[in-house]
Amino acid sequence: MIVCENFGSMEDTVFCGVFDGHGPYGHVIAKRVMDLLPLKLGSHLESYLSCEEVLKEISLNTADRMTSDSFVQISANGESRVYNKDHDMVQMMLTSIVKAYIFMDKELKMQVDVDCFCSGTTAVTMVKQGQHLVVGNIGDSRAVLGTRNKENKLVPFQLTEDLKPDVPSEAARIKRCRGRIFALWDEPGVARLWLPNHNSSGLAMARAFGDFCLKDFGLISVPDVSYRRLTEKDEFVVLATDWIWDVLTNEEVVEIVAKAPTRCTAGRALVEAAVRNWRWKFPTSKVDDCAVVCLFFDSKPDKLSTASFSVDKHISNGLTEPDTTSTSTSGSGTESPELNGVEESTESTHS
Repeated sequence: MIVCENFGSMEDTVFCGVFDGHGPYGHVIAKRVMDLLPLKLGSHLESYLSCEEVLKEISLNTADRMTSDSFVQISANGESRVYNKDHDMVQMMLTSIVKAYIFMDKELKMQVDVDCFCSGTTAVTMVKQGQHLVVGNIGDSRAVLGTRNKENKLVPFQLTEDLKPDVPSEAARIKRCRGRIFALWDEPGVARLWLPNHNSSGLAMARAFGDFCLKDFGLISVPDVSYRRLTEKDEFVVLATDWIWDVLTNEEVVEIVAKAPTRCTAGRALVEAAVRNWRWKFPTSKVDDCAVVCLFFDSKPDKLSTASFSVDKHISNGLTEPDTTSTSTSGSGTESPELNGVEESTESTHS
């Protein structure tokens, strides 16, 4: 998981991401994507800023005029066009996320130090720029917004769809590409993607980075992208890997995060609640790896806070050993003015 502030050299811009690896080298691939995907996306955003500077220079040196805060009319070569700055920003962010995901997958295919043939990772990422929120998703991790309804009750709004093989639109593509979809007898509710002529590799998602053994048979790395313009009713977003959502409903997640003693403990509270539910519902099953990022919004656009927490398994001599560690960092007061009031916490535990 990752949280980046002032992302893409843009003020009031935050990037968040959660990555859930699978297969023999899934943990390596998840970290590789976490390290490289923000760089690729950030470079696209910085390129856009360069174009904006050019347009600004044209508007200052021609007979152009500002029609409103959102619309700019620019005259060049005798032609007049009206640009909606907000619309252009959103389109740029959506396009940049798609391009960054595609380039990331191509780069993984060329990696020589990690085997991505039967290993891969999910990714749910989010860019918040001012009041713009853009989400990209491949796999079965999920993003959920905590927002107020007309009765001022805090309710969840799911921003992503769990892209599993039995989702109708995903299943149609997989079948066109000769991939097969079926569940194992001991997991009747878990649809998996299989090769045409072999009962492998049984991937429980329809989109992922890596897993190149299935890329010719319906698996893709093109993200599902969505946009939301934030309002004062929107309070926070939760990004989490699939295991959280296996044992907690969207409503339960929003309630747990909202009732956390402090924002920086929200991620821990959520994971601990999921662990309790898992051990109650599945007492004989091992606790799965999980990661959570909570991004909170304040009424003032220049103030936000994040809380993140992860659980993974530490195996020694074939046994799972409990080993709890935690670290936290907070603003030192040396940040730029627009980051005043930002709190940040990153914690991890092995269980």
